[in-house]
Amino acid sequence: MKIVFFGTPYFAATNLKALINAEYDIAAIVCPPDSKKGRGKQLKTCAVKEVGIEHNIPVLQPLKLRDIDFIHYLKLLNADIFVVVAFRMLPKKVWNLPINGTINLHTSLLPNYRGAAPINWVLINGEKETGITTFFIDQQIDSGAIIKQEKIKLTNSTTAAELHNTLMNKGSKLLINTLKSITNNTISQQQEHNLEMSEAPKLTKELLKIDWNKSANEIHNLVRGLSPFLDNNTKLKDIAICPSAWFKLQDDKGLDKRIKLHLSKVISTDSNDILSIKTDNKTYLHIITKKNAIAILNLQAEGKNPMTIQQFLQGNKINEKFLVS
Repeated sequence: MKIVFFGTPYFAATNLKALINAEYDIAAIVCPPDSKKGRGKQLKTCAVKEVGIEHNIPVLQPLKLRDIDFIHYLKLLNADIFVVVAFRMLPKKVWNLPINGTINLHTSLLPNYRGAAPINWVLINGEKETGITTFFIDQQIDSGAIIKQEKIKLTNSTTAAELHNTLMNKGSKLLINTLKSITNNTISQQQEHNLEMSEAPKLTKELLKIDWNKSANEIHNLVRGLSPFLDNNTKLKDIAICPSAWFKLQDDKGLDKRIKLHLSKVISTDSNDILSIKTDNKTYLHIITKKNAIAILNLQAEGKNPMTIQQFLQGNKINEKFLVS
């Protein structure tokens, strides 16, 4: 089966490697043009392109997916199927080319959580399970015929980074099983749609700021739904999908510090002193909310590296004049 692979980040690159290791014929790779990143504004290649270069696979980087020359080249490849993982929406002129259609790997149990950020939203909304889906692309976003799905249980401490890696590894196996099913002409079902389905829109800057008027559980779900941490000391390699929740901490001199909150925990409390800070200035720091409290476990002050709350308290002595917002 001859494949053209569309993708960009590390998540997609891992799936591409799985197809290569399974000895599928990757005729070409499509990814975005190189972008300037960092302080030096040097051109950086995406993870998918790096895999293509490593395995001597032709890499296409069109500025526009409707470009006539690009589409003509795709036709000449005469691929059996296009595989899309973590890429932008394709025009019909592209996804309609291969004889076996174009399939997409989506990080939710469709039809729930269609959209750009399903990994984040299932956690922000406190879901107990999610999963991964392969489906045929059609004219609507994430709405085509479902081929295969796998469910994954979630805990109240699962972070976006952890879920990213779980879905990435399970996705590679599901993708290979999907291609086998297509070869055998077996697909599952059409998608249903109703107004009660949860959506997964693109993350906004406004969403990232913690609203301390919410309950501790709601805040905790936001924190873990945006967290790039796999554990207390390890960050996800590709943190673009995990921008981190943040808040402002005002010290006793009236100076604000922007704090990214990476890891938290919900603590029971009978205190009604909402937004007050409880700490021993050694091992813990709790912020009282309208229902229970948030224990800060790992944070990152502006201009500093991430640190545990114990490390933070070694250099920052908190008193009753400190405020959160």
